[in-house]
Amino acid sequence: MKYLQTKIVLFALIALIGLHLSAQTEGQVAVEARILNQDGDPLAGVLVQSEQDDAFAMTGDSGEFSINVSPEALLKISADGFVTTTITVEDYQNEIILIKSGEGNVQTAYRKVAEEDIIAGGTSFVNLPEILEKNYTTYSLDGINAFIGGFNGGNIWGMSDYLVLVDGVPRSPESALPVEIEQISFLKGVTAAALYGSRAAQGVIYITTKKGTIGKQQIDVRLDAGLFVPKRYPKYLGSAEYMTLYNEARANDGLSPLYSEETIFNYASGNNPFRYPNVDYYSEEYLKRVYEHYDATLQISGGNENARYYTDVGFYRTGNQIDFGEAKNNKSERFNIRGNVDLKINDWIKASIGANAIYFSGRGVNTDYWQSAANTRPNRFSPLIPIDRISENNTSTQLLAQNSSNIIDGRFLLGGTQLDQTNAFAAIYAGGYNTYTSREFQFNTSVDANLERAVKGLTFNAMFGVDYSTSYNQSYNNEYAVYQANWVNTNGIDEIGSLTRYGQDATNGIQNISNSAYQQTLSFSSQLNYKTNFDEDQHFSAMLVAGGWQQTFSGEYHRLSSANLGLQLSYDYKKKYYFLFNQGLVHSARFAEGERTGYSPTATIAWKLSHESFLENSSVINDLELSVSAGILSTDMGLDINDYYLYQNVYTQTDGAWFSWRDGALTRSTDSRQGGNPDLTFAKRKEINVELKGSLFNNSLDVQTAFFLNRMKGNIIQASVLYPNYFSTGFPNSSFIPYINYNNDDRVGVDFDITYKNKIGSVDFAVGVAGIYYDTEASKRAEMFENDYQYREGTPLDGMWGLRSDGLFASEEEIANAPSQEALGDVAPGDIRYIDQNGDGIINDQDEVYLGKAGWNGSPFSAGLHLSATWKNFTLFALATGQTGAKAMKNNSYFWIDGEDKYSITVRDRWTPETANSAIFPRLTTQNASNNYRASDYWIYSTDRIDLAKVQLSYDLPSSIIGDGIFKNFNIYISGANLLTVSSEPELMELNIGGAPRTRFYNLGVKALF
Repeated sequence: MKYLQTKIVLFALIALIGLHLSAQTEGQVAVEARILNQDGDPLAGVLVQSEQDDAFAMTGDSGEFSINVSPEALLKISADGFVTTTITVEDYQNEIILIKSGEGNVQTAYRKVAEEDIIAGGTSFVNLPEILEKNYTTYSLDGINAFIGGFNGGNIWGMSDYLVLVDGVPRSPESALPVEIEQISFLKGVTAAALYGSRAAQGVIYITTKKGTIGKQQIDVRLDAGLFVPKRYPKYLGSAEYMTLYNEARANDGLSPLYSEETIFNYASGNNPFRYPNVDYYSEEYLKRVYEHYDATLQISGGNENARYYTDVGFYRTGNQIDFGEAKNNKSERFNIRGNVDLKINDWIKASIGANAIYFSGRGVNTDYWQSAANTRPNRFSPLIPIDRISENNTSTQLLAQNSSNIIDGRFLLGGTQLDQTNAFAAIYAGGYNTYTSREFQFNTSVDANLERAVKGLTFNAMFGVDYSTSYNQSYNNEYAVYQANWVNTNGIDEIGSLTRYGQDATNGIQNISNSAYQQTLSFSSQLNYKTNFDEDQHFSAMLVAGGWQQTFSGEYHRLSSANLGLQLSYDYKKKYYFLFNQGLVHSARFAEGERTGYSPTATIAWKLSHESFLENSSVINDLELSVSAGILSTDMGLDINDYYLYQNVYTQTDGAWFSWRDGALTRSTDSRQGGNPDLTFAKRKEINVELKGSLFNNSLDVQTAFFLNRMKGNIIQASVLYPNYFSTGFPNSSFIPYINYNNDDRVGVDFDITYKNKIGSVDFAVGVAGIYYDTEASKRAEMFENDYQYREGTPLDGMWGLRSDGLFASEEEIANAPSQEALGDVAPGDIRYIDQNGDGIINDQDEVYLGKAGWNGSPFSAGLHLSATWKNFTLFALATGQTGAKAMKNNSYFWIDGEDKYSITVRDRWTPETANSAIFPRLTTQNASNNYRASDYWIYSTDRIDLAKVQLSYDLPSSIIGDGIFKNFNIYISGANLLTVSSEPELMELNIGGAPRTRFYNLGVKALF
């Protein structure tokens, strides 16, 4: 009660601060005020800006300011550590409340708390509107790793299966556009995530969408237009060079050349590309140099104390790079509308309703052009056959050509061969097209009840959500004929002597529906909240939660479910010493009865050092908190085989096996597939983390860092090495090996988030860095190897394993004197030589060793840097990301080339007898090169990189330009994304083999506030 009285007095004092307006010059008024914080103290260094008048003022030590502005001006009041407040002069209020940043507005597990009261270790958040003001993006998590330590875009603290909640309901992060999002919370530690149950064991990302605000209706419009520019294309050999090296590959195999010198010359000359094709899939003949993207959003918000509303309508369209045939019409379009309404039913009941509808449509062709670009040799066939090369006197061939239903541009027939009757070019021109359609509807509602009348300090909240989505493919699949030209040379001129047709043209107009799918999500939670004060210094709160959700997927019998109960107890003494305890109870149908309940106790203790007398008046430390969290989370996630009934004995029936169940021709057998284990139970995340966070140097430097050590204990496996070999037999085909809790995975690391803000002259700037360093270990494994170096236990979870190489064989004599590699395939000079690890004279799988961290879930060290600077009406923003410590393997078709594969430029560095001392690529072969193309350190490269991810320049038009019309603010911005990659292997970092090229993106946008 005393705290409430104090708060009322403070608000009353603030209300007495006058905004005294008096006319100073024609068309302007003088605004004078004194700014206080919530404790009633004056605030110095507060910036007051009028964007309409291009004017600003700063408060002095007494918190007072004076500024001359137009009566229509919108005043923005901002200070480090406080929420930016906007007021109008025309309808000014008699009070200015400057609230500490995030106070009462940070979403944690099932509740919102003041930023200063967040003590659960591993909790971070960003207010997305502040980022969008200087960095516009269309994906909710884009670039967030530069603001949040411990999140690298793919995992949280090295764990990738995190739970994403949007307004409390499990949803995709793509379902909420950045403009619709108010805040994103990252619950990384065990105490932070425990109340969300089993599915939250690897972290939670909670996305909170925007709500309406009390005041006049505001309309916010954004329009963007941008261009995607490919960064880099794969480079493949042209036809003549390919045929030359293919002949070399045949020679290496002891075979005669396939292509004559004359043939190669004809392909190299380029005189008749239809007879001697040299197809470059990445040329401007087939691809646009750039392709477009457009998006637009409209936001409307407003309301009063009884009802607040927020609405967003958005649309985007993205084009396509392929520039011929039906592919010219390829596109992706998304339309969405979101609405959130908050209602005050009476003095003790509030309700909210949220709905979101998303319609997505994509149009494509009935072939994979990019996969063909990576696989089809340039000399294989001519995509088009020119009709005008058929002699006028060749009436039968002319008639055959004119009878085609697919004459391209009135001049060409579709090319092909007997082996290429279907090909990417013909399919794009004549094979029809397909559309992908998805519709998603999301609905959630909640009720808040103040039960003070029954029990003082007691409140109740309930939430219900339902999502439903459907998707399907619709296609028109046309048949088409392709033609192979039989060329003749008449009087030195190439002519088509005849045509061979393969297939036929047929368009049936049938609409084909395929890949129909649906997904339904039901989510529910209810909670009782209790708060009380034992005295002025002791504060206690409790929360009892019941929550759960269930997802149904088409084609899957068993629903994905999560159900849990939770109890939270929180206590603090003088806002200085904190204690937080959670006890979660989770349920899973994956286990046998008696093992379906798991327990998740966690606890945090925190100490506000800055509230101690020895730091209370510090000129350096404004806020400093140390917390320690520990706990256990029970989870049914992370199963090596994500299935149900793993605890049961499983028998199956198969055809044509060893025992007949009845007389007659039909033979059946019953096979055992697994043994039963009724004691199978939850894996457990056991963790301790220590966090330090604070503000220094007059709140100009914010620091948050956390050290974590966790073990995922008892992951489920089916371990054959732990049982006698007769538990698993080849004939009859059977296994009696049960699933057990056995494997342990360890993770240890530290994350950090540091932001520095200051003002130099008239330039406001902020620079921040966030990142993580972590290591992993397979601390317990069920395995049996002959050699110690083969054991995975004790190595990183994402370790790469393979052979150690020792250069390339130079001669047959060297092969004969080396350990035998026959087990790996045929070996010849120019092939990779491997090290015999166990000295048995044979190279095989037993010689595989640990080669390095693969970084499948991110590099050991990753970080992001963001920088913003504001001068007058200009704002410059830049964002960079980087990573180090991981490796990858060159194991795609661009590097592993044998047989009839397409040749990339990497083969230019191949081994030949002449280049034996300098070659860095094995010999070419038309046979299977299984010896060379297997996991080994020969193909490993570093993935260390730094990316300039974003640069944006924004300009707010001053009032002298926009006048006193309908606009309250008008902003223009230009940006570039994915601009630069710095790496020892930049080509590999930017290439995308078998898929659309990676791109840079340049965008021009405008934002208007009405």
